[in-house]
Amino acid sequence: MGCAPSVHISSEAPGAYLGGKEAEGAQDPWALLEGTGALAPTFPADPYLPRGKIAVSDLQFGPMRFHPDQLQVLLVFNKEDNQCKAFRQACDQAGFKCTLTKEMQAVLACFLSAHHDIVILDHRNPRQLDARALCRAIRSSKVSENTVIIGVVRRRDGDLPVMPLISAGFTRRYVENPSLLACYTELLQLQFGEVRSQLKLRACNSIFTALEKSQDAIEITGQDHLVQYVNPAFETTMGCDSHELIGKELAKLPAAEKKSELFDTINACIKTGKGWQGVYCARNGDNTQQDVKVIPVNGQGGKIRHYVSIIRLSDRNSKAEKMPRSIRTDSQTDSQLGKLRDRRKSSVGARSVGSRASEVANQRRHSSLARIQSVTMEAPITKVINIISAAQENSSVSVTEALDRALEILRTTELYSPQFGAKDEDPHANDLIGGLISDGLRRLSGNEYALSAKIPPRASSSIITPMSLHDVPLHIAEALENEDSWDFDIFELEAATQKRALSYLAMKIFARFGVCELLKCPETTLRLWLQVIESTYHASNPYHNSSHAADVLHATSYFLSQDRVKRALDSVDEAAALIAAVVHDLDHPGRTNPFLCNSDSELALLYNDFAVLESHHASLAFQLTLRDDKSNIFKNMERSDYRTLRQAIIDMVLATEMTKHFEHVNKFANSVVKPLAELEEREETEAVRADINAMLRTPENRSMIKRMMIKCADVSNPCRPLEQCIQWAARISEEYFSQTDEEKQRNLPVVMPAFDRKTCSIPKSQMSFISYFIIDMYDAWDNFVDLPVLLHHLDNNFRYWKDLDEMSVRGLRPPPN
Repeated sequence: MGCAPSVHISSEAPGAYLGGKEAEGAQDPWALLEGTGALAPTFPADPYLPRGKIAVSDLQFGPMRFHPDQLQVLLVFNKEDNQCKAFRQACDQAGFKCTLTKEMQAVLACFLSAHHDIVILDHRNPRQLDARALCRAIRSSKVSENTVIIGVVRRRDGDLPVMPLISAGFTRRYVENPSLLACYTELLQLQFGEVRSQLKLRACNSIFTALEKSQDAIEITGQDHLVQYVNPAFETTMGCDSHELIGKELAKLPAAEKKSELFDTINACIKTGKGWQGVYCARNGDNTQQDVKVIPVNGQGGKIRHYVSIIRLSDRNSKAEKMPRSIRTDSQTDSQLGKLRDRRKSSVGARSVGSRASEVANQRRHSSLARIQSVTMEAPITKVINIISAAQENSSVSVTEALDRALEILRTTELYSPQFGAKDEDPHANDLIGGLISDGLRRLSGNEYALSAKIPPRASSSIITPMSLHDVPLHIAEALENEDSWDFDIFELEAATQKRALSYLAMKIFARFGVCELLKCPETTLRLWLQVIESTYHASNPYHNSSHAADVLHATSYFLSQDRVKRALDSVDEAAALIAAVVHDLDHPGRTNPFLCNSDSELALLYNDFAVLESHHASLAFQLTLRDDKSNIFKNMERSDYRTLRQAIIDMVLATEMTKHFEHVNKFANSVVKPLAELEEREETEAVRADINAMLRTPENRSMIKRMMIKCADVSNPCRPLEQCIQWAARISEEYFSQTDEEKQRNLPVVMPAFDRKTCSIPKSQMSFISYFIIDMYDAWDNFVDLPVLLHHLDNNFRYWKDLDEMSVRGLRPPPN
């Protein structure tokens, strides 16, 4: 990803940027001295800071030493005024590489392409340049954790509180001053202050990689004797997961009886404030001897701030390679290590293995997107895989190979369903579980729901068939222009096509991906098929209509265009994904599966209450397609190719069924994201690249990628731009309200009581949905595909709903005033 044409890289001599009307009358001392041969008095006359590039020495970080690269500065100003020119000249004087961009749309792309050390945003005129929004966009990316962001404010704003800027992600502010000396001084202070500290923090990634891969069990506690960090080897030794250890005192942990003596030994040493080293041998029948070393670490004020405990098996017959038993520490890093290592280990597990995965976890935290604390989603199979993987490190070749085979078996079977239970603290979460996850509700007798299991009648010939792409009306063509962008407005297309967005959008997307060529299908056949499909969607549904199918199709095509997905999938996979997106909610009645089961609908009886709607969508799609040759897009395919395509389509449609939501997410994270992270952390060679490609191309992994892709596309509304997110929230809320109304009218069980139109808080329902279903899924998908723009929208949208909730607003928008 490169910088936009409006971005300029500084390579000119100081003073070259002044000129034009904007510089007339400028009192910049450098401009006044231009051409006189005199030295600019604005630069310090310090012999240790000579004019020109400042020599940068190696950085010392405890026992580690490294040489920093040339610092990169990104200037974001909407016009090149004296303040902007002063910073550009100061960058040249200090020897920094300077990049200037004036267009808001180019900022994020430019930053992601170069990962600048310092970003200076012009916050003097928010109407022309929304610096806070830009700062949040940069902070939402994975690589911005160690970036210093400066906000330039007007002189009259210099006395305003700084917390709003800090909350937006700024590191500090700079009060407007176009003096070259002031800008030069600011950059030098940043270089030898915040930037140097951030460079040291970046180096911590290598330290944590060493800790994570160490065969010694390592645990770090604070001065309050609470556990702050444990590595995987320590988890294995203690038989506990990190989430059971961190934040707790060793003496109070629910440890197994055979480990309690070891816990007591370590804890007793920590409380004495002294170092200790010795051999621990349990007296309860466990013959394993363990070398234990407890090291106090002094920090600020000369006080003991941390304790490092190191445990090593004393097995003389072990064939494992011996590792160094000492850990060096430095008091300057004590407060920083705990902040960097926010180790989140859940059933998703996509960011808890290897240095790359740990780095991803550390670089992006949705601090504002609080998880629902009343739900536990730890799958037992995840614990088994982690234990086996840890055991491999100390095993012989034959045992390692056997464990590899065991892991393959575990990763290819249906063992990933989490064990969760919700409490009463969040009724919206409870209702979402009952309405979307549960599928075994007791059915009551009563009138059957009106949806029929029979094939709908043929589409009326009066329905307008979309024209060829070459004959599309101008206003529709304009609405389709940026369909390859994530910010594409499906509602604009819906209005332009009079609620026929699916057919027009599908024609263009299918043409872009060459679907007709793959299917050997004429364009006229595709148009007729799309007419049949779109007419079978219920236009009366507020949410589950053809516009939703078009939105899912757009998201699927966007994901298919990403590099990682293109490497994994072939043209058949692409066609299957696009077709599945088009038909995934076909003939949806605007009611949930539990409603159909409770009302004894024909479909629920036909499919035995299991994946009722999803089975119907897939089955009806093929029935409608095959019943008429004129609209049969598969009729010219070879039978074997058709069977492959059919199975892929069915598999993806069934994956949208929510009862297996967490199973799909957990399996994707543990079987695709984690192994891929382990491969990518190796030194890049041809063999490693071949292993990555082979891993991505296995049939099982391709299936998991396709399932995850359509699942993310199906519920992408919270990741859309805010206005689209609000409209989708209004539509799904109305559909749920309507279901609750009918359930009460027919005396059926109310599946989602919180969705009562008289009492429901839409902001609360959206926050619960995002926290419970979206965050983990999109974190895993983002780790695989890399989607910073989507996560930026997700953060913004959650904050919007949270702000409404804090104002006690139950509707979609804040009060007018």
